[in-house]
Amino acid sequence: MRSTQPFRSALCATVAAFGLSTAALAQTTWDMPTPYPATNFHTENIQQFANDVASATAGQLKITVHPGGALFKGPEIKRAVQAGQAQIGELLISSLANEDAMYALDTVPFLATSYAESAKLWSVSRSAVEARLAKHGLKLLFTVPWPPQGIYSKSAVAAMGDFKNMKIRSYSPTVARMIELMGGQPVTVQAADLTQALATGVVSANITSSSTGYDSKSWEQLSHYYDVQAWLPKNMVFVSQKVFDGLDAGTREALLKAAAAAETRGWQVSEEKTAWYVDQLKKNGMQVLPPSDALRADLKKVGDTMTAEWLERAGADGKSVLDAYRAAQ
Repeated sequence: MRSTQPFRSALCATVAAFGLSTAALAQTTWDMPTPYPATNFHTENIQQFANDVASATAGQLKITVHPGGALFKGPEIKRAVQAGQAQIGELLISSLANEDAMYALDTVPFLATSYAESAKLWSVSRSAVEARLAKHGLKLLFTVPWPPQGIYSKSAVAAMGDFKNMKIRSYSPTVARMIELMGGQPVTVQAADLTQALATGVVSANITSSSTGYDSKSWEQLSHYYDVQAWLPKNMVFVSQKVFDGLDAGTREALLKAAAAAETRGWQVSEEKTAWYVDQLKKNGMQVLPPSDALRADLKKVGDTMTAEWLERAGADGKSVLDAYRAAQ
C-alpha cells in the first residue's frame, strides 16, 4: 500500500502557506476619534491623511475617522488611545496643560502671534513635547495650527474693565487663566458644544479662532470679533507607540510619510483659510475690529504675566526652549 505521508505533508504545507498569506494580507483597521466637525479644515486634513495611508498601504491599514466627538469627547481621547480603546487620535495640545507646562507653550498669549513665529516656536519645542508623550506610550505624528485667536463678544469691548464678571468660553487651562486675568469668568466648553453654549447663554463671550467662530456660527449669538491675534494653538495627531511598533516596517514608513505630508498641507491650509474665515464673519454680519490701544496694552500685560508664570512652571527645561525660540527671532 502506498504511503500517504508525502500527500499529507504537501497538504499541510499548502494550508500553512495559505494561512500565512492570509495573515499577511489581513487588513488592520484603526479607530481615530477627533473633537471637531467633519467640515472643519483639521478634520478634512485628517481624512486626507487617512486616505493617503490606505492608498500607500494598498488598503492594508485603514484609519476610520470619527469626527465631532462622536466616539470620544476631546478630553477623553488621550486616555482612550493609551488604554487601547482607539489606536490613534487628535486633540488640542494645550488641553493637556495641567499635565505639563510644555503642553501650554503655544497658548502663552502674544508669545507667537503669526504663522512664522508659531513655526519657529514649534521647531524648538517639538522634541520636548515628543518626549513627554513618549512617557505615556504615545508617538506624535503631526501637528497643525489653528488661525490666530481673537475675542468674540455680545457687545463692544473698549478696555479690560469691560470683561468684568463676563462668562467667557475657555478650552484649555491656559485660556482659563487668561480669562481670570482679564477679570472674566472662565467656563470650559468643548468645540462640539460651543453652539449650544452660546445659544443657551452659558457663555456670552469666546476666545477662539476665526475658524471655530465660523463652524459654530457665532454671528447668531455674538456681534463683535476683535482680531487680537493672541496665539496660534496647535492640534496634534498621535498614535499608541505599542500599536505603531506592531506594524511592519513598510507600513510604518507609509504612515510617517503620510503624516509629514499632512503636517505640511495642514499648516498651509490653515494660513490660507484664515482670511477667508474672517471674511465669512464679516459677511454674516459680525463687526470685525482691531483691539483698541488701551485693550491691546492691557492684553500685552496679561501676556507678560503668563509668560513669567509659564517659565516658573516649566523650570530649566522651559527656559531652554524659550531661550532657543527668542534666539531664533
